[in-house]
Amino acid sequence: MRPYVLLLLIVIATTVPAQDSSSKSKPHGKPAAPAPRQTAETIYRNPEFAFTYKIPYAWIDRTKPMQDDSADPSKSKLLLAVFERPPEVTGDTVNSAVVITAESAASYPGLKTAADYMGPLTELTTSKGFKADGGPYEFPVGATTLVRGDFIRSVGSLSMQQSSLVLLRKGFVISFTFIAGRDDEIDELIEKLSISASKP
Repeated sequence: MRPYVLLLLIVIATTVPAQDSSSKSKPHGKPAAPAPRQTAETIYRNPEFAFTYKIPYAWIDRTKPMQDDSADPSKSKLLLAVFERPPEVTGDTVNSAVVITAESAASYPGLKTAADYMGPLTELTTSKGFKADGGPYEFPVGATTLVRGDFIRSVGSLSMQQSSLVLLRKGFVISFTFIAGRDDEIDELIEKLSISASKP
């Protein structure tokens, strides 16, 4: 199994929420004042593959700890792995995540288009309990057209959504994977992605 496909599966497994079995009743007393809304975002820039991603405020960056130092960077790279909360912290909601990887297209014999990558991706994602929500389709991000696959998984009373966008660039398959609890949350995460036109 390729290193970052395996990593994707680990990410999927660690974002499964734990159901809170404690009482849902709120403690008595004066309710806490809501925290002030902050909107500052960190921007991840990748000049090699010409894209940027606006990381939501206060999300946890686990890219470095999750990178495989033994992996050959000419074959596979973990570019970004960010989570709404630390993956080891359980909760009663889906832990939203964004994972961006690059794998050498040469690792997939016969792969000529981004759509060709959706077969292996779908097979591995469904092996973790997800179901494909329709077939792959073209999806524009700015002026760039990617291929998108949507998946859904029931976790107790919750629904976990996963969408993966795939792009071929510079001999690599760039995979942008978004995990959240609802379609609108997925859409908000995708909107933070910007891709520049590929230079010859």
